[in-house]
Amino acid sequence: MTTKTFVASPKITIIGAGGYVFPFRLIGDILSFPALRDATLCLMDVRPEKLGPVAQAARDLVAHHGFATRIDETTDRRAALEGADVVVITFQVGGIPSYRHDVEIPRKYGIDQAVGDTVGPGGVFRFLRSVSAYAEIAADAREVCPDAAFINYANPMAMATAYLNAQGLRTVGLCHSVQGTTRMLARTLEVPYDEVSYRCAGINHQAWVLELFRGQEDLYPRLREVMAQRHRPGRAAADLAGDDGDHSEAAEAASTYEGGNEQVRTSIMNTFGYFQTESSHHASEYVPYFRKDPETTKEYIPERWDYFEICAAHDDQGDIDAQLERLKAELAPSVEYGAQIVNSLVTGTPSVVHGNVPNRGALITNLPADACVEVPCLVDARGVQPTSIGDLPPQLAALNRTNVNVQTLAVRAALTGDVENVFQAVALDPLTSAQLTLEQSRAMTTELLEAHRDLLPVELRPSAQPRGAEG
Repeated sequence: MTTKTFVASPKITIIGAGGYVFPFRLIGDILSFPALRDATLCLMDVRPEKLGPVAQAARDLVAHHGFATRIDETTDRRAALEGADVVVITFQVGGIPSYRHDVEIPRKYGIDQAVGDTVGPGGVFRFLRSVSAYAEIAADAREVCPDAAFINYANPMAMATAYLNAQGLRTVGLCHSVQGTTRMLARTLEVPYDEVSYRCAGINHQAWVLELFRGQEDLYPRLREVMAQRHRPGRAAADLAGDDGDHSEAAEAASTYEGGNEQVRTSIMNTFGYFQTESSHHASEYVPYFRKDPETTKEYIPERWDYFEICAAHDDQGDIDAQLERLKAELAPSVEYGAQIVNSLVTGTPSVVHGNVPNRGALITNLPADACVEVPCLVDARGVQPTSIGDLPPQLAALNRTNVNVQTLAVRAALTGDVENVFQAVALDPLTSAQLTLEQSRAMTTELLEAHRDLLPVELRPSAQPRGAEG
């Protein structure tokens, strides 16, 4: 995705560096690679009160280990982008107040999202209120760092990454679902992780473990047997195995993230044949089967995990302090791919990551060309190079397309300014369509448009809606 020649001391810019938990963990990952310790880390956020503690912790970490890394902090986006070699996007627009609208308005209509950041009404509006910021970043980047490699960590991953690429930024979107899920499966099967090989592909938060091996042994028969023994909807979550390794933002602070409950993913595997790479709480939001009413939800997910509540109660400084002490004691990379990609770009050392990229050239041949897909990618000095998967098993592609429909319509709304695409995107969400009539979906979407009015692109604000768009 890039052929830029990288310098030995790159400028790595993090936009949204004052964010919750993740940006400082990323800084620790970068400093874990010796080749990146001469870099300039430019930390940018529009909130100086959030940025300051992260920048100070970064300086403390650099000083503790005696590195030459330069730490810059700024609230000036254009200055942060000026001459950047790598740009990492980690922000969400609107913070907790906007996130509250994403989850509380749909709940009034019976749409209970445990997270609400990927598809559904929450995912669509998290994306739309970030569009203006993405467009401004792209406009500046085309002028002051046109050859930079962009790494996106912001959700909704598929929508945000698709839009950034449409703006001309060579962007790969990164998640930790593949790494976390495969580690959880290895623990569940009591197999050393370094002996496991796998092949995963699909879309973000709904990719599939297509192959799972230990040497020549296919681990899927054992996985199905183990999960069948444990698949009893309603059983106490603590009796089940593992979590999905979600260590981003609030999830890292919630060490009991899933409590081990994998009833949803087991049920999906039983019907569609393959294990999904996102936790059961997340996975339950992307399909119409598990959140029909509180009783059904509790049957499949006995222990509630609410991402909004965790975010609202988060102690920023406490998390930064704890991470700093851990990284002073042991500077080792996490499972995240971001720093690994930067190291490969700078040193040419090959690596393999699972990245989110446009489905150009039909990387997954039975998903639409305008989808953003998650596939294995080779990375070296020539950049991020997605690999071709071919066809997914047809039932998996069919499930993915139900989510791709929402994503591509939301991106189309952002690119064209057609607010009807917003109504259509929400109406096509599998969970929304299982719960609401089209009229109810429109009413909910209208309320969300009004709640987020000030952060939406001008053409999508309620006052700009064409006649007949409401009601």
